[in-house]
Amino acid sequence: MLLAVDAGNTNVVFALVDAGNIRARWRIATDPRRTADEYAVWLNQLLTLEGFAMSDVNAVIIATVVPRALHNLEVLSTKYFKVEPLIAGQSPVAWGIALDVDEPASVGADRVVNVIAAHHLYKCDLIVIDFGTATTFDVVDYGGTYKGGIIAPGINLSLDALVSAAAKLPRIAIAAPDDRSVIGRTTEAQMQIGVFWGYVAMIEGLVARMRAEIGRPVRVISTGGLAVLFDEHTDIFDAIAPDLTIQGLALMHSRI
Repeated sequence: MLLAVDAGNTNVVFALVDAGNIRARWRIATDPRRTADEYAVWLNQLLTLEGFAMSDVNAVIIATVVPRALHNLEVLSTKYFKVEPLIAGQSPVAWGIALDVDEPASVGADRVVNVIAAHHLYKCDLIVIDFGTATTFDVVDYGGTYKGGIIAPGINLSLDALVSAAAKLPRIAIAAPDDRSVIGRTTEAQMQIGVFWGYVAMIEGLVARMRAEIGRPVRVISTGGLAVLFDEHTDIFDAIAPDLTIQGLALMHSRI
């Protein structure tokens, strides 16, 4: 089986993939100081709970936007799974799509993997929105070429910045307000409206501008932890694909 690893700025996601099907997935907070030994102890316990063993893994593929985390993940693969890991974007795991942007090397691995998976699934002009530490909007055309996108602060980052910079503002949960009023009557309600509905307005506004610039029919695919929450309060998304990055990694591995 394949162990697909998506090392993001906030979490590292490990997924066990068998013949294209995700059999199990786990996440742990990203910490570049976490050693291969620590990963191995943690994963061994989780694999056992799901009825698997470390010996069931015969391939590893990694995508990371945290360069300092890569070394320990590579050691995890070679020391505990006895395989040389494949690194997304590095030979022999070339992207397999054109990156039609000014600085192709600067595009995050997770974003490229997302558009690879999205194009494989839908094969049309797409906007892929990933709700992570940052919220990214990526455009891939009907031919499978990555055309660029947008990077915006993630909603949790926006809230953290607001609370950190204003001493009297309390920390609130990321959730939709109880009603659709946008005139809050308490400090907490006003913050919730500003953060949540402000974010929905940003998503809808940016997608509208991107659609106008693309000039052709386009589908909007969303992924990431908050995709389902926002989907309940806007009709901007055509599909939710919660495992898009893992699907992209599995697809890339299958092409080797």
